[in-house]
Amino acid sequence: MRMRGVLVWLALLAQPSLAGDGNLRPLDTGVVAGRWAAVGRIDLGSDGFCSGTLIAPDVVLTAAHCLYDKATGEAYPASELTFLAGWRDGRAEASRAAAMILPHPDYRPELELDARTRMRQTGNDLGLVKLAQPILLPSVTPAATGSFPRSGDRVEIVSYARGRSEAASLQDVCSVIGTEGRIAVLDCPSDFGASGAPVFRGTAYGTEVVSVISAKAELGGRPVAIAVPVEGVLPAMMARLDRMWREAAPGARKTSGLQGGMGAGGAKFLKVGEAP
Repeated sequence: MRMRGVLVWLALLAQPSLAGDGNLRPLDTGVVAGRWAAVGRIDLGSDGFCSGTLIAPDVVLTAAHCLYDKATGEAYPASELTFLAGWRDGRAEASRAAAMILPHPDYRPELELDARTRMRQTGNDLGLVKLAQPILLPSVTPAATGSFPRSGDRVEIVSYARGRSEAASLQDVCSVIGTEGRIAVLDCPSDFGASGAPVFRGTAYGTEVVSVISAKAELGGRPVAIAVPVEGVLPAMMARLDRMWREAAPGARKTSGLQGGMGAGGAKFLKVGEAP
C-alpha cells in the first residue's frame, strides 16, 4: 500500500534499539554464510562500521550516510574505508581497500531536520564504494539488483550490527508494509550498524537486492525499518561512478568524489567493540 499522509517518525540508527531481534539468525557456519558472501562489513577507519553489498566485482552498495563522519559532517577519505566481504569470526572471504566513494548526488547530511524533511532526505540515502582492486573469487559472487519493492513482498535482510559485528545475521521473516515516494517500510526492526544492509527479495532466478536499510522508525508504536529502493537510481549512480573513475588521474584516485563537506553530521554508524 501507499503510505501517503502517514507520518513515520524516523530515529537514527545510533539511537537505542526499539525492539527485539526480529527473527535474527547468525550466519556462523561456512555453509550457511557462503550464500551471502557478497554481503560484508565496511570498516570506517577506527570509527565504526556499516554493512554493504558487492554488486559488481569492484563496487559496493551501502547507505549514503555511512560515507560521512558523524562528528564533522565531512565525507570520509576513501582511503579510510575497507570492505570485508563475508566477514566471519575474524576472517573475510576478501578484503579490499576503497579507492573512491559516491553518495547519491542529492543526499545532504543534516542534523536539524524536521521529520517530514528527514523522510524526503532518506529517499536519497544510497551510496557506492569503488574498490581499489576487484574481487574475482568464485566464493564471492556480486549480488543482483532488482526492481522496486512492493507492498506485501517477503524480504530478507543480511546485516552486521550491535553485538554481532563478527558475523552477519539473517532476518528472513520480514515483509514490506508499504511505500511512500522513495521509501519502503519493513515490518522488522533494525539496530546499530545495520545501516547499508541489503534487503533481498527472492525470484525464480535467485535473490536480488531491492533496497538498502537506512534507518529505523516507529509506525503506530510499532518498530519498523526504513529502506531505500535501488530501482531508478542505481544505474545512473553506477554510470557516474564509472565516469569519475575513468576521469580521475591514477595518482588521485583515493578520493571521495566530493568537493568538501555537505552539511553537519548525519552519519549513522556503530563504534567497533561498543557494548550492546
